[in-house]
Amino acid sequence: MKRTRQSLSCGTALIILVVAAIPASAQTSPTLGNAAPFGVLAGSTVTNTGSSVIGGNVGVSPGGAITGFPPGTISSGSSFHAANGTSSAAQVSLTAAYNDLAGQAPTQNLSGQDLGGLTLTSGVYRFDSSAQLTGNLTLNAQGSTNSAWIFQIGSALTTASNSSITMINGGSLCNVYFQVGSSATLGTTTSFIGNILALTSITLNTGATVTGRTLARNGAVTLDTNTTTAASCATVAEPVPGSPPVSGPPQPAGCPAVGLTPATVPNGSVGVAYSQQFSGNSGTAPYVYSTDAASLPAGLILSTGGLLSGTPTVPLAQTFTIRATDTLGCFAERRYTMLFGVAVPTMPQYLFVVLALGLMFVGYRRLRPARQAR
Repeated sequence: MKRTRQSLSCGTALIILVVAAIPASAQTSPTLGNAAPFGVLAGSTVTNTGSSVIGGNVGVSPGGAITGFPPGTISSGSSFHAANGTSSAAQVSLTAAYNDLAGQAPTQNLSGQDLGGLTLTSGVYRFDSSAQLTGNLTLNAQGSTNSAWIFQIGSALTTASNSSITMINGGSLCNVYFQVGSSATLGTTTSFIGNILALTSITLNTGATVTGRTLARNGAVTLDTNTTTAASCATVAEPVPGSPPVSGPPQPAGCPAVGLTPATVPNGSVGVAYSQQFSGNSGTAPYVYSTDAASLPAGLILSTGGLLSGTPTVPLAQTFTIRATDTLGCFAERRYTMLFGVAVPTMPQYLFVVLALGLMFVGYRRLRPARQAR
């Protein structure tokens, strides 16, 4: 009885330790509300130099100055809002989202670490003071469109020239948020993913691109020949055959005929690793690739970089749609059908198996008389 109680106590303690070792994952993307239609939103001024292209509205409140448009342009259907009710309401929503992000419990403290070179799964990442990105930060969605990355930065966010953020293994581009306690500065030709919500100001140096939003509460947003694209948070769903393939935002007016290759994809085999790269063309690179994860063959995932990979687990013929969206929101879609069968051994494999069985049988027959003689 005593030994049984000891076993139960040990088992209970082990369960507690295992549960305690599982990290909390309660991060949630905030609601941007009235700020969602804005690609750029500032508190004091918006200043542009060069041929920037902004996907979404450009606004400022309580300040009223928006300069540099033209030569800067905004996407079709978007508009400017300087010190009006629309930009004021957007600032209210921005403040609420900023406070939501700042109040979420961190899952890991990265203070003192450079974001460059890290691969991070869904979570809330805290920097007690400033944060730096040098090189590439990889966000691993692990096949889930619900994955979210929230970066709580106590003071400034700075990226070095040519830095980048990439997302792999599915995910949603709208679920990346940087809550910045002072100002954010993106280095030249930085390729950035995420919504920047800064307390003070945001500066995009020459050639920096943002797939997301640049939203400053109190200060200015300064642009210089940049491209920003407000990532759509619409759920992508597999269509009924014969209907438009992938749901999402409509094609902006004046889009070129964006292309998507290849035209067909090779078949695969269950249990055998599969890899296929898709490529957009004729639009404004870089491209973001999407589909409905539920429509993909079991065991495969599509990265935002266009790589379909994994190991198929079910033999079937599957039809799915891939969308390639460029930085201006223009896209191409193509439906693919792929057959996954059961891998069949080749003739040399069969011969090897037959030969091995034959040798085993001969060996058994030779050993049997020797054993009987004993």
